[in-house]
Amino acid sequence: MGGNWQLGVDLDVFLDEYWQRKPLLIRSGSAHFSPPLDSDALAGLALEEEVESRLIEQTGDTWKLQHGPFDAADFSREHPWTLLVQAVDHYIPEVADLQRLFDFIPRWRMDDVMASYAVDGGSAGPHYDNYDVFLLQGEGQKLWRLGQHCDSTCGFLPLEDMRILDRFDISAEYLLGPGDILYVPPGLAHWGIARGESTTFSIGFRAPAINDMIARWTDQLLLHADAGQFFRDARRSTASLPGEIHAIDIAHALAQLRHALDQPMNNHWFGELVTEPRYDTAPDENSLAPALQLLRNGARRMWLCPAAKLAWQRDEQGLTAFANGDSLACGVSALPSLLTLCNRRELAGADLDNALADPDTAQLLECLLQNGCIDVE
Repeated sequence: MGGNWQLGVDLDVFLDEYWQRKPLLIRSGSAHFSPPLDSDALAGLALEEEVESRLIEQTGDTWKLQHGPFDAADFSREHPWTLLVQAVDHYIPEVADLQRLFDFIPRWRMDDVMASYAVDGGSAGPHYDNYDVFLLQGEGQKLWRLGQHCDSTCGFLPLEDMRILDRFDISAEYLLGPGDILYVPPGLAHWGIARGESTTFSIGFRAPAINDMIARWTDQLLLHADAGQFFRDARRSTASLPGEIHAIDIAHALAQLRHALDQPMNNHWFGELVTEPRYDTAPDENSLAPALQLLRNGARRMWLCPAAKLAWQRDEQGLTAFANGDSLACGVSALPSLLTLCNRRELAGADLDNALADPDTAQLLECLLQNGCIDVE
């Protein structure tokens, strides 16, 4: 991707009118775009044991899913097929750079970058996602069909480990070429079909489930709840039917619950939830001690690990960093280093010297190293 290539859209208009509301086609309009990964390199990644990959083959109305790792023979097939490789940004820095196009959305909302290759007619089938996605065309062309809005009541074909819709109502159709982007909001059915050989980069955004947020918020609340409080019903009326649970009893219980829920507490549960990594980020035990020693004695550069998730928030206690699902209290003097790490994904030179000279920041960086969020050299 050329260094001058940018997302050709008014960001304020996009966020106000399209984000999580309706799709948008963004034509490249740029001679600077060059795909950061070709089909051969993508196929090479799919041969690796540690890389998550899938291959979908279609024969008429029949779909078949195979999980990697693959070998070269798997890419010689009679029927149309698509190769999908997850978290390509963890292995290819140039692919990770694609995420910078979308820095107007908080980085903690981003998931990984999935890359796909398809032969002519290859497809992953009609489906919908529960998150926002930008579909960036790499090599070749792909025809994208948009369909109906879906929810949990929509039906799928009876296929194991595949969520292919059993009904698809076409509402729009776009042919994408290199550098074109199609934004698809959550719940909108979409179906991509390769026209010739084609690669696509899917930049997805994480969306925690409401059920998960309730569970985390409740867990946080229970840490502060008074275990000595019990249901109270002072000045109650005489019971005319001894076995009845009266509506007034329910009202008393709900009122007391609302009071219990309205307790002051921190909101660290949210930062911990949205920074939980999808992939293992634990540091290698053999290299951790030398890395800590290097950090304390002249590290020249540190950087965010590819799978790491880092965010921060201000609160009444000062500043809290969230790294790979952990919450780390730190002094406000650590904010400049956090800003640099989140924006540039590395600290080096004078920025690193200043960070290590501040005790609070140095302590935070050690914690980030220990939980696998950063590495040093």
